[in-house]
Amino acid sequence: MDLALISTPFLLSLKTISVSAILFIFIGIPIAYLLAKKNLKFKWLLNTIVTLPLIFPPIAVGFFLLLILGRNGFIGKFFYEFDISLIFSFSGIVIAAFIAGLPLMVKPLQASIELFPSAIKEASYISGKSEIKTFIFVVLPNIKNTLIVALLISTARALGEVGITLMLGGNIIGKTDTISLAIYNAVFDGDYNLAMILSGILVFISVLFFIALNFFEKRKNV
Repeated sequence: MDLALISTPFLLSLKTISVSAILFIFIGIPIAYLLAKKNLKFKWLLNTIVTLPLIFPPIAVGFFLLLILGRNGFIGKFFYEFDISLIFSFSGIVIAAFIAGLPLMVKPLQASIELFPSAIKEASYISGKSEIKTFIFVVLPNIKNTLIVALLISTARALGEVGITLMLGGNIIGKTDTISLAIYNAVFDGDYNLAMILSGILVFISVLFFIALNFFEKRKNV
């Protein structure tokens, strides 16, 4: 068996979830912070956009994103002017993974931020810290276990994403076929041995995520 059939989608998936995890931290956390604000203008709209991937079928979400990010889409058209392709490329599968996992990153964090004791925040304000500094240096350190759990769950979801990835990545063999899509391709081609090996790798990674989740869930409840 050609090892490239295993290593290529495996490494691509690791690269994808690594970039997605960074995006979850630098985009997901600010979104959770905004949604936790009671008087945020158009909060319902932001909340709808974030939650949509949990409600809509992934393949439908992928189709709408394809229309938006494609060559003729209002976002994709702008990037194409700079010769940047957001679909059928690594960018496409990263966007797919990020969109799929974002609700699972944002919603638990939002709940933890909303439930954080207001007395502690008030004490921070009185000591001279701004609202942003209070969030970064007081709130986040105290909900770090929730943050880690949310990050693990969202990253695990990104790893197993198929529907949105299929639409935005195009399932190009050797280029955009993540390990989940490689399993689909192997089954479609009748190569059950390859599908079994890839599935075993995915199960092993999932077990690692599960162990880490249990560890941080216990720490969160202590």
